[in-house]
Parts: sequence; C-alpha cells; structure tokens
Amino acid sequence: MADDLSPLQCLECRRDARPDSRSVASGLPRYRGDRGRTVVRRRDLRPSPSLCGRRRQKSDPHEPSDHALGRSRGGFSTKIHLLCDGQGHPLAFHLTAGQAHESTALAPLLERAEEDFIDSCGPPLAWPMRLAGDKAYRADWIDELLESLGITPVIPSKSSERNRRAAGFDPAQYRRRNIVERVIGWLKECRRVFARFEKTALNYAGMLKLAIIQRYLKLIIA
Repeated sequence: MADDLSPLQCLECRRDARPDSRSVASGLPRYRGDRGRTVVRRRDLRPSPSLCGRRRQKSDPHEPSDHALGRSRGGFSTKIHLLCDGQGHPLAFHLTAGQAHESTALAPLLERAEEDFIDSCGPPLAWPMRLAGDKAYRADWIDELLESLGITPVIPSKSSERNRRAAGFDPAQYRRRNIVERVIGWLKECRRVFARFEKTALNYAGMLKLAIIQRYLKLIIA
C-alpha cells in the first residue's frame, strides 16, 4: 500500500492481553452472576434421603399396623364387621383386613358395642336374647362366649357337621339375619364407604361413622 503502511497491525507477543487492550464487547458490563443464589456443592449431589421425610412421624395407638387393608379374593380390600339390632339400627362396627376371618372380629365387636352403646347411653332397654350369624361364626368357643353373656346363638351348622344340629338353632329367627344384610347394602350406597379412599383405618372409620349418623338422622326426622 502507499506510504509503506502495513495492511494489518501486529499483535502483542504476550499471551495475556494488556489491561488497556479491549474488544468490541469489552464495553458491556461484566456479568458477575446472581450473588443472592447459593452454589450447589458436589457433596450435596450425593445420594441422600429426602428432607421431606425427616419429619417425625406421629402414629395413633389405635391405628392397626396393617391399616385394616389386606388381599383377599376380592382384591386389596377392607372388611366391615357390623352389629345391628332387630330394627336395622347399627350398634357397632369393627374393621379388619380383607383376608381376616369373620369369627376373629366377634369378640372386639361385642366389646365395642358394650363400650360405645351401653356404657355411654346407660343400661339397654332390653338385653339381646339372640344373636344371628352366618356359618362363618360357627365355632364352639363362640357358642360358649354368647352363652356366658346370656345370648342364644342363632348360627346354622356347617356342611361338615351333617350329624350335628346346632343347639338352639331357630330357622325362623335365622331368616331375620337379612336385616343386617340390608344395612350393609345401604352402607354400600355411600361412595366413601363403598370405595375406600383413606389410607388409615381411623379416617375410614370416621367416614363410616358419618354414614351411620346420617342414617340415624333420617330415622329421627322420619
């Protein structure tokens, strides 16, 4: 070029740029990051339990360990053991897992009926004379338990007891067992009772109590 001008300027031989050497983007403000945010350390990235689960878990002593849930032929379910009078009024109920046998819940069911109904409301007007149940309640110890309470068991014999007739069995009184079956059918009309959404047995029992209260209110209003 004219006047011996070099087409390109020589760059600095040093590796680092001089403090006064600036590029086009040097005029922009330098990004220093958000100092208000914390930096994630490498040690925080290691596998560790969730902080949400470190809170102390509170358990109710009345809550069963299995939450009254178990697998049976019907699937993962809860079994409701219900006790009612001859007019279809629910007196007490007991919850167990779906695979539990009916006979295992008879003793706690009678105890709960005595605590919740008899003790809270005073002595009953008439002590029950008979208790009807299906063949699942057919056992010698159940007969002895009911007889010790002054109650006559109305329970049919099993098919394996062809040569044995249940003592005090009255077929006419046994036909009245459909009363409790109708009460169970009525409870199944309540969606929160028919389909359990609660995890704990205590919460599910609360829904069942609300359904029973609703039934009593209808009987009182009617």
